Amino acid sequence: MPKPAWLNRNIVGMSLASFFSDLCHEAATAALPAFLISIHAPPGVLGTIEGVADGVSTAVKIGAGYLGDRLGARKPIAVLGYTLTGLSKASFYFATAWPHILAGRSVAWLGRGMRGPVRDAMLAASVPKDSLGRAFGFHRAMDSLGAVLGPLLVLLAFQAIALEPRQVFLWTLIPGIASALSFGLIVVSPPQAKLKKLSLAASLGALPPAFRLFLLGVLVFGLGDFAVSMLILRAQEVLGPLWGKDAKTLAIGLYVFLQLIETLVSFPIGKLADKVGKGVVLGGAYGLFGVAALALTAEWSSSLGVLAVVFVLKGISAAGEEGLRGALASELVPDEIRATANGTLAAVAGLGDLFSSVGVGLLWTSVSPRAAFGTAAALAFLGAAIILFLKLAPLEEPKEKTA
Repeated sequence: MPKPAWLNRNIVGMSLASFFSDLCHEAATAALPAFLISIHAPPGVLGTIEGVADGVSTAVKIGAGYLGDRLGARKPIAVLGYTLTGLSKASFYFATAWPHILAGRSVAWLGRGMRGPVRDAMLAASVPKDSLGRAFGFHRAMDSLGAVLGPLLVLLAFQAIALEPRQVFLWTLIPGIASALSFGLIVVSPPQAKLKKLSLAASLGALPPAFRLFLLGVLVFGLGDFAVSMLILRAQEVLGPLWGKDAKTLAIGLYVFLQLIETLVSFPIGKLADKVGKGVVLGGAYGLFGVAALALTAEWSSSLGVLAVVFVLKGISAAGEEGLRGALASELVPDEIRATANGTLAAVAGLGDLFSSVGVGLLWTSVSPRAAFGTAAALAFLGAAIILFLKLAPLEEPKEKTA
């Protein structure tokens, strides 16, 4: 059976890089709540760590995307970003207090902010336009596969060899380095349209109106899109009274289940989006996140079965959100400013993440979990409504201008 035209060397190389990088990241993420609990850090601290790290990432995304377009050298920026992310996760091993984790997480997200916009631009330039959903979906599936293995390996480490969370952080160095090598050695820079000598402000001003409206929906949703580590912490908290020490294992097991669901549905979601429209599927993914967050406000959210459903919904939502956001953006802008557009998109999403992680954490600590997750659900539903409404607008019009 012939290989699909979109499944080329670049897609394989980028997907392997994301696989190893997410294995590294999610192993650290799975171990992080247990480490913070062991040093008696409150839930608000986790929200602060996630939010500040997202803020650092947001601050560099637009600049990294613009430099990738302006210099015509997207690949070196991506490789440097993967390297920083991989090395910084291993630095958690040396942490003696939560501010050290904050510093390491911020460096990791600095690298993530650098690599994302240029990688997505290279990915979009490596496949035909009618295969964007499948290519981004496959890439997301490999990313999610790494995210399945990461916490699964942590579970095995906790149970089989009684590894401490601190030791898990050191072992993340191996997949972290592998991610940078995969991108650097396999991926070949695709042909890149040359950006005119525009300033960053001029490049941002050239973004099409439909793309700017799209950003509004992404921002509103992002304001409630709390970090998944907070979901793990919530599961561990509500399962604790009944399950005791096993609550930690169950919470990480649910997270592995979430990542498995995300892996299984990422490619089918991308394929569906190529057929019915990326805006429709993305709006639906936002709505599913709203349902999951709303379920966390109910009294029966302490049930293991209910939590399993919540994690499934979050997994499906994440597959659509992460896989389709970049694919839809790539249809709305010309190639010469695609990395700038992706950087702007990632920055807007990161701005939402900054406020959501900090805000949800503070509401959780100072008011109640119900207030925190209820607010997140309301914002998710509003973001979904905006994206679905924009489906009626001529989102494909900018695509014609780039032909």
